[in-house]
Amino acid sequence: MRIISGHLKGRRLTAPKQLPVRPTTDRAKEALFNILNHYFDWDEITALDLFSGTGNIAYELASRGVPEVTAVDQNSHCTRFIYKTTNQLELPIKVVKQAVLPFIEKTPLQVDFVFADPPYAFSTQELDALIEKVTGGSLLRPDGVFVLEHDKHKTLTPRENCLETRRYGNSSFAFYSKK
Repeated sequence: MRIISGHLKGRRLTAPKQLPVRPTTDRAKEALFNILNHYFDWDEITALDLFSGTGNIAYELASRGVPEVTAVDQNSHCTRFIYKTTNQLELPIKVVKQAVLPFIEKTPLQVDFVFADPPYAFSTQELDALIEKVTGGSLLRPDGVFVLEHDKHKTLTPRENCLETRRYGNSSFAFYSKK
């Protein structure tokens, strides 16, 4: 994986092969951030990367100048890799080893941007519950945006707060505002 933009633009990172992850492709990540550039001034927001895996999205956010990024994953191998990489690159990323849904329910955080890339095996019901918890609670600030990456073959429940959906390869990105 590589960092697309920011002060670490072009930096290549290699995650251990044994991590149970499916990182967002560089092409899809570049397209995603091209869209997000219209929503945010990166140095003025806080962000949360859920199901962070390799930390791919968190590194991109920090490289672009986001001053506070939190990366959450329940896998200890993933969180160790993110922590090690964060320290090596001196990035403002806080790493949390915890299951995502309990984290969302208990965290006092309020952020401007939330990205989630749950396992593609998540059911439509599990994805709906995740969308509801992120957009319906106090986690996402009023003008915030939540992006859910999911398998392009999954059909999500239509919601009034869905801003747009984009497809790239096998992935779809659904953009949501706060409810």
